[in-house]
Formats: sequence, C-alpha cells, structure tokens
Amino acid sequence: MTDRSTLQLVIEASTTVGSVALIRGGAVLDVRQVTMGSGAADVLYPAMVSLCEEADVTPSALARIVCGEGPGSFTSLRIAAALAKGLAHGGGVPLAAVSSLLMAGASTLQALPTGRYAVHADALRGERYVQWMEVRTSDVMTLGPAQRMSVAQLQALTTEANRLGVLSAPAELTGAVVTPNALGFLRIAPAAIVDVPVATWEPLYGRLAEAQVQWEQRHGEPLPVVPLVSI
Repeated sequence: MTDRSTLQLVIEASTTVGSVALIRGGAVLDVRQVTMGSGAADVLYPAMVSLCEEADVTPSALARIVCGEGPGSFTSLRIAAALAKGLAHGGGVPLAAVSSLLMAGASTLQALPTGRYAVHADALRGERYVQWMEVRTSDVMTLGPAQRMSVAQLQALTTEANRLGVLSAPAELTGAVVTPNALGFLRIAPAAIVDVPVATWEPLYGRLAEAQVQWEQRHGEPLPVVPLVSI
C-alpha cells in the first residue's frame, strides 16, 4: 500500500534540462531527465506518466507535489507549472514550490563546504538571476528572495569559490557549474519549501515573456506576474 505521508513527486524545469523524481521520505524511487525548450516535443508529461506508472502510483496517492518555481525559461516553467497544478487538482493533493536556483545549487555533485553561495543563471540582456543560499551541515537554505543583477554586480559581490553557475556562465564569472535536477530536493531545508494555492499559483518567471508584453499593449491591461527583486 502506498504511504501518502511521505510520497512526493518533484518537478524541476526552469532551464533546457527538465527532471521529475518520485521520492518517499529520504529515498529516491526513480527519476527521469528530459530536454526542454521551445519547439521541442512534449517530453516532460510522458516522463511523469512513465515514472508514476512504473512505480504503480496515482496522483491521489501522493502526499504532495513539489514544483521548481523559477526564475528561468518562461516556456519550460509554464509547462511544469501547468502539469503540477493539473496533477495536484486532479489528485486532490497539496502543491508546494521551491526556488529552482536553490534546487540547482542543491543538485551539485561536489561536496560544498558550509557557507554562503550565489547560484546564478542567465537572465538575458547582460543580467543574471541570483539566489543566495546557505549550505549547512545537512541541508541548504535560501537567503532572501531571488534577485536580478548585472554580471558586473554579481562579480563584485562574489568570488570564484562561492559562485555556482547554472548550466554555464560568462567567462568573467569563473566558478563551479551546476545542473538543476529534481534530486536536489533531498538537500533542501523544509523552510525553503512553501505550500502554494493550486488555483492561483504562478511560477517566478523573472521577466515578462515578449508575447505577454505584446498582449498587454494590445489589451491595455496587465496579466498577473510574480515580481522579481532587482538591485
């Protein structure tokens, strides 16, 4: 019989690398990794279906669904959020969100010493999305909200030792490179995982999509968006 109290489905798709993991307590039952991106076939949903079917798990058997909230790719985040909300609604289970940058930082295969790190990803237009995190003895925790800053600002605030670039980084931002993965969820502190309303929750996109900008100009009214702090 499935143990609802510990079984969780974790989805992360803020970049071109998407992943979904089925986790019971502190153990990984299975994980799938897929390639995301505009123009690509829908691969995240089939990966979720096969993952659950092979484990003989239905959405209603889950204790919780967890989704990476961004910031990151608008298209990938929108797909992941729609799937997470649909499964949560259909299965009648809670939905939670966690910083995708924190998930990426927690996914690093190297053993990071305890301390403060800046996980950063491409925000276009010469800027980086930045999530400060603290690596503790047994978990990682966010240090404030995600920010958007210039490459020069990030370079001035960090050193090579405490910079973690998501997938890649500009030449001047030397440091470790990390790949986001749903398995990073295992190292995230409970306080960094936030329950969200299924009906109204939206990911942290970071920037408005160009299509949304054009829509708002045509209709003269804004679409809802979660703001991102800039410095």
